Amino acid sequence: MNAITALYELANVPTIQACQNVLIVDDEPRFRRAYMELLAGDQRSITEASTGQEAIAILKEGKTDLVILDLMLPDISGLEIMEWMTTHRIDTSVIIFSADKSINSAIHALRHRAFEFLRKDCDPNDMIIAVGRALANRQRDKELAIVSAQLQHSEQLHRFLVEQSPDMIFTLDREGRFTFINGRVSALLGYAPDELVGQNYTGVVDPRDHEHVQYAFNERRVGERATSNLEVRFKRKPSMPRMGGNSVMTAILSSQGVYESTASESSEVFLGTSGVARDISERKKAEETITFQAFHDLLTKLPNRILFVDRLEMAIAQATRRKEKLAVMFLDIDRFKLVNDTYGHQVGDQLLRKFAARARGCLRTGDTLARQGGDEFTALLPTIGNIEDAHVVAEKIIEELRRPFLLGETQFLATTSIGIAVYPDNSTNAEELIRCADMAMYQVKAQGKNGYAAFQPDMHTAHLDRLSIENDLRKAVKEGDQFELYFQPQIDAESRKVIGVEALIRWHHPSAGMISPDVFIPIAEDTGLIITISDWVLREACAQLVRLKKEGFGDLRLGVNLSAREFDRADLLERIRLPLDEFRISPESLEIEITESLLMKDAENIVARVKHLRGTGVNISIDDFGTRYSSLNYLRRFSVSRIKIDQSFVRDLKTFSDSFAIIQAIVGIAKNFNLQLIAEGVETDHQVAILRQLGCNEMQGYFFSRPLPSAQLMAFLRLSNQF
Repeated sequence: MNAITALYELANVPTIQACQNVLIVDDEPRFRRAYMELLAGDQRSITEASTGQEAIAILKEGKTDLVILDLMLPDISGLEIMEWMTTHRIDTSVIIFSADKSINSAIHALRHRAFEFLRKDCDPNDMIIAVGRALANRQRDKELAIVSAQLQHSEQLHRFLVEQSPDMIFTLDREGRFTFINGRVSALLGYAPDELVGQNYTGVVDPRDHEHVQYAFNERRVGERATSNLEVRFKRKPSMPRMGGNSVMTAILSSQGVYESTASESSEVFLGTSGVARDISERKKAEETITFQAFHDLLTKLPNRILFVDRLEMAIAQATRRKEKLAVMFLDIDRFKLVNDTYGHQVGDQLLRKFAARARGCLRTGDTLARQGGDEFTALLPTIGNIEDAHVVAEKIIEELRRPFLLGETQFLATTSIGIAVYPDNSTNAEELIRCADMAMYQVKAQGKNGYAAFQPDMHTAHLDRLSIENDLRKAVKEGDQFELYFQPQIDAESRKVIGVEALIRWHHPSAGMISPDVFIPIAEDTGLIITISDWVLREACAQLVRLKKEGFGDLRLGVNLSAREFDRADLLERIRLPLDEFRISPESLEIEITESLLMKDAENIVARVKHLRGTGVNISIDDFGTRYSSLNYLRRFSVSRIKIDQSFVRDLKTFSDSFAIIQAIVGIAKNFNLQLIAEGVETDHQVAILRQLGCNEMQGYFFSRPLPSAQLMAFLRLSNQF
């Protein structure tokens, strides 16, 4: 049953009954029996009455299609019954069968709107024909009534839908003048419908869009063609209050031509255009904000690593064609961690912003300064004559930093270590140039900081340390007893109940102690060891979930990070299913966390694999949402169930700050796409309050708990369960 049919039923629109009901009214039983035998059929239900009052009682039920009525009845006459039917608006056909042969009786009956007047001694075939005609007319009348009611309700429904639509719906004549526009225009553009009817559409379309809108609005000449999803900017009425000072509304326009067939029906005449415009201003704003974030650093507004590498690759291509040199600089703020630890992240962020502004001021027009992350920056100097040109810029930056920074009421003297790599002397590859500059920067750090150095081949010594870690990691993977899972609780901030845990791996190195995942996970991914590690993590996490269930915490979800290398495995689904089957864990209890960069690495392949995972019941969350390639497009394509607000946004969260606006946009996106939402890196009650205000109640971070080993997690859960 479709929606229109359901609405008709709710509105009590009549429908045609397959069986037709016939009432025979005659005081003589022999005539009633004869009529019933003569008129019996599969599609007829025949009822009889011997008196007028009995007939009226049946007619009151409103189910009779045809009355075969005798004029002479013992209590009231047939004509009185017909008068009663007229008075009470009983819509039923009447055929008179009477022994009265006078012409006056026939005239009176027909004046009372009898369908037919027949004498009782008529040919039975005449009776059959009359009844058939009467029932056929009755059927046609019903059909007409139904069509009329449906048309009326359809018109009411369409008027309601048009007026209640959140979209702007309109029609134009062939000259492009509005002939109709719904009331939504008042909320969207500030105009009353009457103000626009008769006016040309160009009055409300932004002049920048006139040219490409002209065809969609007023140049439809072939009926099969239509415009869909054309982005158009509409001008708001000057007197309309403007949200954020925006004088235009961005909309998606769909339109089609309206035509009238000619008399010959061999051609059509263009009458005008009908269209629907959907406001996407907020969506565009959110997309622009997230797109900016994908290629820029939120704190400093500088390009991020992704945009920097892109610009570097283009600069290398240009330098190759022109046979020129370019330089890459890697800058690191000395003693930055001390600033954060001593004065707090807020002061540290101030230093990052002011450092970025000063360093940018030392560069030429056309140079690029980018923030790599933390206190690390890179600079691209295209078209240098020689290495000395880069030395000059480095010296200028170091000199500029001799002036102290005013951070709040405290003056702070910051220095920087700068490494320099040159194309094509050190490398012809973008990533390799950055690595060379990075190694040169660490050489400066090792020599006392606050200076610069150009890359030298012997700086590859740093790679030896990496190889040492790699060898130890291979041994740890083989032996399997140096790893341990920690679990960070995920909290419902409203109830303060634990709703899930995220599994995080730790490496207990025999001599170096605890090694951060940030150190060994990239090496594991490069070497392929991550495959074995991931299998271990998933199995150990499932085993922990079983232990939690035995302790009465079976309703917790388990979050496990999945490496990019995992998605290259043909047996990905099988490797995930194995521990679930082994420990008899419902797939819905498991949530696989993947990063945005992974989602965009091989979109078509990832789409298929994510959908297959979701098909098994496993949940998917996007980690670090908004820090890289965030786009509404992939949220439509990937079957994710949850997005995680990155801790960089949470750390910078203040009311009416950029982070506040970003998180507000992300919350709106999650609601629109019906996605769950969790914020990570929550460290203060102030952050908790703002996140709850914005509509995000699921959180994790040091405010609630650090990542805990299994035994401490159990204790934490038992304690939490007491409240």
